[in-house]
Amino acid sequence: MSHVSSHSPHGQTPLHTVQVLGGGSAGSSAHVRSLAAGLSARGLRVTVCAPDEAARTYDFTGAGARHIPVPRSGDPASVAALRAACADADLVHAHGLHAALRAALALTGRRIPLVVTWHTRAQAEGARARLLRLLERRVAKTAAVVLGTSSDLVDRARSRGARDARLAAVALPAPRRPRPTEEPEGLYHKARAEVGAVDRPLILAVGALERNGGYDVLLDATRAWRHLDPLPLLVVAGEGPERAALQRRIEEELLPVRLVGRRDDVPELLAAADLAVLPSSWESRSVLAQEALHARVPLVATAVGGIPELVGDAAELVAYGDAEALATAVARLLADPVRRAELRDRGAAQAATWPTEDETVTQVLSIYDELTQPLPYT
Repeated sequence: MSHVSSHSPHGQTPLHTVQVLGGGSAGSSAHVRSLAAGLSARGLRVTVCAPDEAARTYDFTGAGARHIPVPRSGDPASVAALRAACADADLVHAHGLHAALRAALALTGRRIPLVVTWHTRAQAEGARARLLRLLERRVAKTAAVVLGTSSDLVDRARSRGARDARLAAVALPAPRRPRPTEEPEGLYHKARAEVGAVDRPLILAVGALERNGGYDVLLDATRAWRHLDPLPLLVVAGEGPERAALQRRIEEELLPVRLVGRRDDVPELLAAADLAVLPSSWESRSVLAQEALHARVPLVATAVGGIPELVGDAAELVAYGDAEALATAVARLLADPVRRAELRDRGAAQAATWPTEDETVTQVLSIYDELTQPLPYT
């Protein structure tokens, strides 16, 4: 294996890094695209192993990387494709638990360092939770460095036996255009009209409709808003296995909620919203929380995982599963324009403290250099 610095002098081969993406949440896929662009710009050879659909959405080749299609399944063919792709790699960087597990299998018997970023925490119960612990332990012990996107993920990696676990600097790629300080009438009229919230407050939630998303609690909270006039409309953008059950409740209980499915105009919807809500049972660096603060939209979120660390005092935080606290926080904010203005300013200030894409690339590059420099002769 050639140990060369990424800042190679002329004539040396550039460092070759393989980025491995599994199913790839929006956060991890956007992060890999950002890394691919930043590392390529600094002279590294970057290969991204990812499913075709992720490559279509995130255009890794447009970021300067070579894309090798590797299906997200754990079948032998995907491990073999990964093994071939990593044959001349100086370093492999896997994103997410399942991608890391496949990368570890693909690197069996090879002395190629593996860096793993944990972007999120898999949720499981019973026998599946035991299996998950075993997988996490296997990945944590195999990796030269585990990067966690929030402090609790770093602690989790250490508890699973990671030799070296650090907090990852992860930027929110391509910040959305900021919301103006004032709220001019009609500026976001089109987005509001389309979802049916012209003369009423618009509250936006975004995310996969899964059991741990907290959407059942959010629906409970909307029942407490019924006395508000005008009645706020909750719009939920996202798809998932819980959609049918949630829709049934909305219809049976006549709740002021619209499920609008997966949307490609979330930035416009967010800019048009009066408030954003994040009711999840666990989050690391929630993309919605970051986009809301960037866009100067007041946020009500659960105080779970990496959220308190991410938002600081720039959001209203409530306990997970407490529908009453969630409903009260929303109603109070809607009635208090001074507090909303304060949260908008605090949100913009907090967002300015987060790492930039350049800082993210710099951190990753310094780790790559650490792991690929030849040991000095003694």
